[in-house]
Amino acid sequence: MTDLRPAPEVEEPPAIPASEAEFGVIDWLRWAWRQLTSMRIALILLFLLALGSVPGSMLPQEGGDEAGVIQYYKSHPALAPLLNHLGMFNVFGAPWFAAIYLLLFASLVGCVVPRTFKLAGSARTLPPRAPRNIGRLPHSASYQTALPPSSALAVAARVLGGHGFRLRTSGDGSAWLSAEKGYLREAGNLLFHLSLLGVLVSIALGGLFGYKADKLVVAGNAFSDTQSDLDEFYPGRLVTAADLAPFTIKLDSFSASYITSGPQLGQPAAFNAHVTYSAYPGGPKRTDDIQVNHPLSVDGVKVYLIGHGYAPVFKVTEANGQVVYDGATPFIAAASGNFLSQGVVKVPDASPEQLGFSGVFVPTAVYAGGTLASIFPAADRPVVSLIAYGGNLGMNSGPTQSVYQLDMAGLKQLAAQPHLLAPGQTWTLPGGKGAITFVGYQQWASLTITHDPGQLPALLFGMGALGGLLLSFLVRRRRVFVRVTDAGLGSGPGSAPGSGPGSVVRFGGLARTDASGGFEAEFASLAAELRAAHEQQAPQQETGD
Repeated sequence: MTDLRPAPEVEEPPAIPASEAEFGVIDWLRWAWRQLTSMRIALILLFLLALGSVPGSMLPQEGGDEAGVIQYYKSHPALAPLLNHLGMFNVFGAPWFAAIYLLLFASLVGCVVPRTFKLAGSARTLPPRAPRNIGRLPHSASYQTALPPSSALAVAARVLGGHGFRLRTSGDGSAWLSAEKGYLREAGNLLFHLSLLGVLVSIALGGLFGYKADKLVVAGNAFSDTQSDLDEFYPGRLVTAADLAPFTIKLDSFSASYITSGPQLGQPAAFNAHVTYSAYPGGPKRTDDIQVNHPLSVDGVKVYLIGHGYAPVFKVTEANGQVVYDGATPFIAAASGNFLSQGVVKVPDASPEQLGFSGVFVPTAVYAGGTLASIFPAADRPVVSLIAYGGNLGMNSGPTQSVYQLDMAGLKQLAAQPHLLAPGQTWTLPGGKGAITFVGYQQWASLTITHDPGQLPALLFGMGALGGLLLSFLVRRRRVFVRVTDAGLGSGPGSAPGSGPGSVVRFGGLARTDASGGFEAEFASLAAELRAAHEQQAPQQETGD
């Protein structure tokens, strides 16, 4: 059967106004800026910045712990390449970390700058008009005084002005007074945001114009703050070798003391690096003791003591008695503790073939179960155990070698067993290869040189941020209002009973932020003081009349 009913009419959707339909690029940019400068996004970015800093403190970083990065690759061959692809071995230089940092910087700028103008405007704004019905405020009081309305209002203005309130009086002939106090709260909020912005700028300043360098120096030796004389140099983005401070430092001696008894036996008691330094070439020489957490400040940089160790002194002679090596060789402390240290001695000038020695320095030597060990970090019974090699050290070709390792590709062992030497003893090498003498030992100190122009500003801005937080927490915005009416006009809401000559004073107040409480007591004190002032002024005015 055919349906002859007319088809329902389809309603057309309402037309979209042109102003809503045209949402162009500028509108999207404005929307993105509003989102970026919102407090919610700023907190999210701050959380992401803190979260992104975690792997930078947990994983070894390139430019600061190259050996640690290499060791991590050896220990985690499958995970390390993935972490490297994500920039986890150079977190603070990774693009994603820089993006978070710059977005947070832009977000804070967008938050702080408008609030600066807003605070500047509010600092000149007078309090609002007094409400008509003061009795509806959270805190209110009323009483009658013998003073006329104009005099009662003048007394109230004097009392509130004496407490630092900003005042606004009626200009339309009605007797009312508004007073407000606590503008420093907003100033504290603004100070906190400006200081946080300053901290970020200070960090950026240090990253751009600061630098860090490391130097291992043996007692008796000196070095200059030049790139060629430093072991490691990590410049900022805008720092070159010409920007280094031209000072020189000589490590005169190094002393270390350790606890000799009790449960902390062998723990360090004090470290002192005694140095002579000059701030510039040809400048006066000064002396200082660099200790842990007590760096040397010279020419705008700080020199920190971060480590120390032993440098055995060896003398290597050929079979004909010619000396081909004579000096202190830094050994690095092993993980076993008590400064049992490992190192190598390379003698490329020896003939008929080059010599290399792999050694272990033992400060206080004992044999424990047939194994040589150190029982105390001080050099009470120092010995060295050496393994001798002959052949080609590989120093004239191939990649750069570590001074703490031998390239074993072209070397062969000269003796089957390690040889033990005490200070002053000599080991004559087999096959007429010469001899090596363990002369004694020196100590070395590891120094870190840092120049961070943003360090002091960051400290000052950090203190400013703390001060801003204290102001915003401790200062309360509060308002009080006074209305005075002629007592002969009768009573209104909240007025004192009765009528007659004089005035009725209505006093009310509220705190815009009073989470910690305390305004109720302040209001009661102000009300009592105001009433006492009116009672004291009334007889004086009657006498004058």
